[in-house]
Amino acid sequence: MKILVVSATVFEIAPLLEYLEDKCKKISFAEYQSEKHSIFPLVTGVGSVYTALGLSRYAGIKDMDVAINVGIAGSFDVSLPLGSVVEIIEDRFGDLGVEEADGSFTDVHELDLIGKDYFPFQNGWLKNERPKIEFALPHKKGITVNKVHGSQASIDKIKSKYNADTESMEGAAFMMSCLTMDVKFHQIRAISNYVEPRNKDNWQINVAIDNLNEAIIKSLS
Repeated sequence: MKILVVSATVFEIAPLLEYLEDKCKKISFAEYQSEKHSIFPLVTGVGSVYTALGLSRYAGIKDMDVAINVGIAGSFDVSLPLGSVVEIIEDRFGDLGVEEADGSFTDVHELDLIGKDYFPFQNGWLKNERPKIEFALPHKKGITVNKVHGSQASIDKIKSKYNADTESMEGAAFMMSCLTMDVKFHQIRAISNYVEPRNKDNWQINVAIDNLNEAIIKSLS
């Protein structure tokens, strides 16, 4: 199976890259061959624009059997332990729209700028309904933002509006790109922090990345 592994940064897939260099046959700088799969790492850059651009410009995208978005995320759900790994099966853009005079947020679907069911959206959400690999991970809902939430007021508003479990900066762009190009996909995230008034002392990025890569390596072995 041909598998495209998509990450915003090298840092988030560094253990996977070390594994590929050590355990797999290197076909080229961007392709590794294991016993079962051909694996193609792709680092796009941070955010929705770089993610969508990177996928759209990837020449071999239509030849892939599946694309996997790998990265860390913040969790709105404090019952999810930091470092836990989940699969995001629904995602949406959480800051594409307008801020109203009262500070509330109206998204592009509510503004009728993009129909809530205009392909590939379903009531404003992007969904993975054609899984390719069984990861046996908890299924969660995410939102994707260009500016992560860091004040309690904005956190409370976005939680109430979308009732999402996680927040990332790339997930919805990845899913929209794959749905638009008819590529089967998965979005796998490890929880590095809770979405709370910003305090990086509480984050567990290294643990999240280690657990994330362990899960990906296990699935590709």
